[in-house]
Amino acid sequence: MPIRQAQDKQKITPFLWFEDKAEEAVDFYVSIFKNSKIGSVARYDAASSKASGRPEGSVMTVDFELEGQDFVALNGGPYFEFTPAVSLTVNCQTREELDGLWEKLFDGGTVLMELGKYPFSERYGWLNDKFGMSWQLNLAETEQKIIPFLMFVGEKCGKAEEAMNFYVSIFRNSKIGDIFRYGKGEYPDKEGTVKHSTFFLGGQEFMAMDSAADHQFSFSGAVSFVINCSDQEEVDYFWEKLSEGGEPGVCGWINYDKFGVTWQVTPVALIEMIHDPDPEKAKRVMESMLQMEKIDIGKLKDAYENKK
Repeated sequence: MPIRQAQDKQKITPFLWFEDKAEEAVDFYVSIFKNSKIGSVARYDAASSKASGRPEGSVMTVDFELEGQDFVALNGGPYFEFTPAVSLTVNCQTREELDGLWEKLFDGGTVLMELGKYPFSERYGWLNDKFGMSWQLNLAETEQKIIPFLMFVGEKCGKAEEAMNFYVSIFRNSKIGDIFRYGKGEYPDKEGTVKHSTFFLGGQEFMAMDSAADHQFSFSGAVSFVINCSDQEEVDYFWEKLSEGGEPGVCGWINYDKFGVTWQVTPVALIEMIHDPDPEKAKRVMESMLQMEKIDIGKLKDAYENKK
């Protein structure tokens, strides 16, 4: 059974890794979605600049909201590229809303599925925007406007249902929603694998599917999911569960879990300390964090309070 988990405003935050266009991308996204705003901005200090190779004083992360949902963007350098394996589905209530968003996201982007009528939707389209981020626009009314969508391809194809069951088992307030399966003759997809599905983690909706087509991409660290942890017990719990069979990284990152998805196991206290108005405190916390794999809140607090 999962441990007791705090009910945060948003337990899981999509985290977008850009080479150097985070501010431009966030400005663009906030300008085209309603109920959206830019939040805190963190800059590279000497320690994080040295570790990353990014210019000291330049923007590191930008917190922002789209349609009232939390996101984070990072200027992280040329290490990851967005792929359609992780996209964001936007459910629009009207054709006018959908077409307006499509026009803006299409500018400088690439179409993956043309905007039009499909057997599963009266109006739908899939594209990569000018920054490479992948979006699916659908005419539908749902409580959650923007939904992360995971597509299991290549060697991970056929693992969507197993992955959903695994994630649901470790997050509180989670469940499988609808599952639609491929039938006979839907080559190259195997009968019984997931054609489309919904699931909920911490009350947040996600979507998933398998695709056996010859895709030239897979999951990428360009989109990761930050788990906002209330205490060390939660950090330890999620780190153990998600790193098993995958590859743990540094600074709280799970480079990939056993299904290929990237996570960050992050205590809320770390974010609060890094954004402290006292630059010396924030600097000490950053220096301490950069030495860690799994985050140790006690050591971060010692650094924050300058305890030797």
